[in-house]
Amino acid sequence: MTTTRRGLLAVLCVAICGVSPLAQSPGTSSLASDSEIQKILAERVDAYRQSVGVVVGVIEPSGRRIVTYGRMSANATTPLNGDTLFEIGSMTKVFTLLLLAEAVQRGEVALTDPISKYLPASVKVPESGRAITLQDLSQHSSGLPRMPGNMKPRDPENPFADYSVDQLYQFLSTYQLTRDVGATYEYSNLGAGLLGHILALRTGMDYELLVKTRITGPLGMTSTAIMLMPALQARLAPGHDRTLQPTKNWDVTSLAGAGALRSFRFRPGGPHRRRCLDERVESRGTR
Repeated sequence: MTTTRRGLLAVLCVAICGVSPLAQSPGTSSLASDSEIQKILAERVDAYRQSVGVVVGVIEPSGRRIVTYGRMSANATTPLNGDTLFEIGSMTKVFTLLLLAEAVQRGEVALTDPISKYLPASVKVPESGRAITLQDLSQHSSGLPRMPGNMKPRDPENPFADYSVDQLYQFLSTYQLTRDVGATYEYSNLGAGLLGHILALRTGMDYELLVKTRITGPLGMTSTAIMLMPALQARLAPGHDRTLQPTKNWDVTSLAGAGALRSFRFRPGGPHRRRCLDERVESRGTR
């Protein structure tokens, strides 16, 4: 979500969905072997000191496998495995965009709707050239900055935890765009978080419940959530700072759509059936 917080405990999901049947015979893999992958991971962890551990999930026509290296924390000896949970950070934005696409399919919103349509009348949404639409938020072309300028976290190690909806509305009502809406791309956590907030308002559900109702529930993704039950909390790897020391996991509240989710459970075995993210995600689709 920011350039200062690095993903030092990484989860990589490699999906090979379009392999030509001529490229390999059944039961064989054109990808690197487990030992070759582990060599790369060891180099990243031990030689380059870019992380303390990595989990790689490989999905290919012949099945699924995991390769791990390192440990759950710089100060622990617990090894990583396919059940380790991570903050997925800005990968949460993919879920937010899926929610937008489904809301459009359901006829609940239109991409061209101005965001002011779904916000309280008291919120003065900035405009330049034209109104900001839902599509602008989804494409990072709204003109809104990367982060709201009125964030004053009580705990700098958990900067989003106390950023409130009232603060979000205050920022929108006072901010002046520096370029026309839609003129150019500028990555915006604010915009993505605002999109998640608007979809939650439109559906009458909070963001996490909306994700569970329309994505993770239908797909059986039981290891993907924001608020973690004790069993999931025990599997959560801590974040790490630039010096590879453990730091607090972030709690993203009013801007949840930008990066609040914790996820990943990957079990080896079985033929590839189109999807990766959780142990029960197979050939089913969202409603």
